[in-house]
Amino acid sequence: MYIPPHFKASEVDTLRKLLPMASFATLVSTDDDGLPYATHLPVSFDAAAGGECGVIYGHVSRANSHHHFFHKPALIIFSGPHAYVSPRDYASDINVPTWNYIAVHAYGSLTPIDDADRVKEVLATLTRENEGDNPWTMAEVDEKRIQGLLKGIVAFEMKIERLEAKAKLGQNKSAEDRRALHNALKETDIGSW
Repeated sequence: MYIPPHFKASEVDTLRKLLPMASFATLVSTDDDGLPYATHLPVSFDAAAGGECGVIYGHVSRANSHHHFFHKPALIIFSGPHAYVSPRDYASDINVPTWNYIAVHAYGSLTPIDDADRVKEVLATLTRENEGDNPWTMAEVDEKRIQGLLKGIVAFEMKIERLEAKAKLGQNKSAEDRRALHNALKETDIGSW
């Protein structure tokens, strides 16, 4: 990802702050012909596992051929808040339309998880992280049904080898333009950054 120095953000801290809002990510690999193959899916991030950058867990449907490309390098894209920026949002009149956004790219190789108990742990974590105040749990489903569902997915872990974070929030603008931009975007998701 192209990251000018003034838009570079702390990788692990930015990813932690984006989650769980950005836990629906895009997994990108290449197929056997070298063509990009993308899957949109929920993932879980464990910053304490697997070394300096952490580990990402998730799963794909067994019917999705993406699991056949797990042996290839992969990219998981986390998209954070974003907003269109009009030239009218600035104090000065020298600006042009742009888009402000926050994104994190995680690079690594995917390893399938074959152990049924570990797969269930991944599913339980994904569910827990996305449920609200009255969380549903897998204990509410018959074990026979769960075993059947487990046959239909391929869980994975990706030890993150490299993280990149970009927060394009107008840092390259004058103090006056940054204040005006903050006021214009304070009611949007990106305004809290």
